[in-house]
Amino acid sequence: MFENDDGFLKAYLEDRQKIVEEALQHYLPADDIPPKIYEAVRYSVFNGGKRIRPILCMAAAEAVGGDLASAMPVACALELIHTYSLIHDDLPAMDDDDFRRGKSTCHKVFGEDIAILAGDALLTEAFVLLSRAEKVRLSGFSAERRLAIIQEISYAAGIGGMVGGQALDVLSGNSGADENTLREIHRRKTGALIVAAVKSGAFIFNAGKDKIQALAEYGINLGLAFQIADDILNVEGDRELMGKETGSDAARNKLTYPSLLGMELAKEKLARYIDAAVASLAGFDERAMPLVVIARYIMERKS
Repeated sequence: MFENDDGFLKAYLEDRQKIVEEALQHYLPADDIPPKIYEAVRYSVFNGGKRIRPILCMAAAEAVGGDLASAMPVACALELIHTYSLIHDDLPAMDDDDFRRGKSTCHKVFGEDIAILAGDALLTEAFVLLSRAEKVRLSGFSAERRLAIIQEISYAAGIGGMVGGQALDVLSGNSGADENTLREIHRRKTGALIVAAVKSGAFIFNAGKDKIQALAEYGINLGLAFQIADDILNVEGDRELMGKETGSDAARNKLTYPSLLGMELAKEKLARYIDAAVASLAGFDERAMPLVVIARYIMERKS
């Protein structure tokens, strides 16, 4: 449908990242917060993230004819939830990572207790942001539409999505598992919030069921591709570019596509999911171009 334009993608991502950064500065609470939690929250949120989930929300909103300003609170809430998940994933009880984006992880700087609380705070604050209509420009939308957004995101963050996927990941190991198990882990742990991001962007502007279904298919395939790309980078990636250690999945005997199928088949799966994601956008016009080039970026990224 569209050609991949590296120049367009670079400019688009930089512009949208700047918009998200400014909005996060505005929406994060600053009053009546214990200083150590405040510091830990801001350390983690403003730690150089790519802001892919909020950008996907914004791109989906634009693809259905919406505007960025109205999408921003939802986009920022998604980033707060994503950041909470990273803080908790890095903990010694989970992945036990010392570095994230080239900097010490939250628990290495503030201690495990404050890191857990910082993650809890971000998850909770995301729903404060989504539910306070007077603060976040959602007051012009119907209660039904606002509830649909909150329900979509809360499901994706909970047992049916990220939490359930993380539990499966922790319990699976690498022995006796099959590809269906691995796909289910990826679908929940990584894919669910990506699906919620694009669907929420469409919900804001009351898109039709066909558009929402197409975006859901895009999100499912993109989420699966995103995690496979992460797994591949954990084997082949450049530590300096990634800002964290490589080889940790193998060291922990984690179930990944490279460990289960081998690198060649893992890369084939990645390409297939990206192609499926792009194909799902066939019914959209040129306003969906950012979603297409983001998909290509996921496959080709180096960090």
